[in-house]
Amino acid sequence: MSRTAESTGDFDAVSRVLDAFRAGEPVLVHDFDDREGETDLVYPAGAVGSADVARMRNDAGGLVCVALPNDVSESLGLPFMDDVLDHPAASSHDLAYDSRSSFSFTVNHRDSFTGITDRDRAMTISRLAPVAEAARAGEYDADDFGGEFRAPGHVHLLRGAPNLLSDRQGHTELGLALADEAGISPAVVVCEMLDDETGAALPKDAARDYADRHGFAFVDGDGLIDELV
Repeated sequence: MSRTAESTGDFDAVSRVLDAFRAGEPVLVHDFDDREGETDLVYPAGAVGSADVARMRNDAGGLVCVALPNDVSESLGLPFMDDVLDHPAASSHDLAYDSRSSFSFTVNHRDSFTGITDRDRAMTISRLAPVAEAARAGEYDADDFGGEFRAPGHVHLLRGAPNLLSDRQGHTELGLALADEAGISPAVVVCEMLDDETGAALPKDAARDYADRHGFAFVDGDGLIDELV
């Protein structure tokens, strides 16, 4: 395939993903074969309902996380967990795929019950979208966050790198870059797609087939980098 044809394909895939995000639909994003080599099911956080959490549980199977940008995380007082954990397990970050983890802490919305049900997690996730917008506008801070959410909980928060894809190219940053480009709330849900038969990450071709069967947009990280950076 020529580079021109390749570029056209990347542009079309990214355009379709952006249109889907603006419509509140999930998309599939594969990062890079030489990184995690995983495909995540990615949602705009504000569009997530109980059925979406069920899909992530049943069809994806990975960890359900909400990614927030660095500036929003700063406003809300959300740290990187490896900066605050005082335990021998947190003393060395020997990740095979990156220099650090994006994990912050876990939360439940205070109106939830146990926090783990599809309904409870959807409540927590969807509420994080307007919170992120308000925090970015300087209208919501750590005290407000503590009044609405409790920790620990059942929704994992991820903190994006300060310059997103220029600093780090994980699913956290890929999803947040999509949200920025789509002009939607700066909060996205990511969940890894796993393979029931092998116990490994779902192969890219299988993830693409899943996207085709369900009418979801699929994009490679390389294509996103080419079009968004």
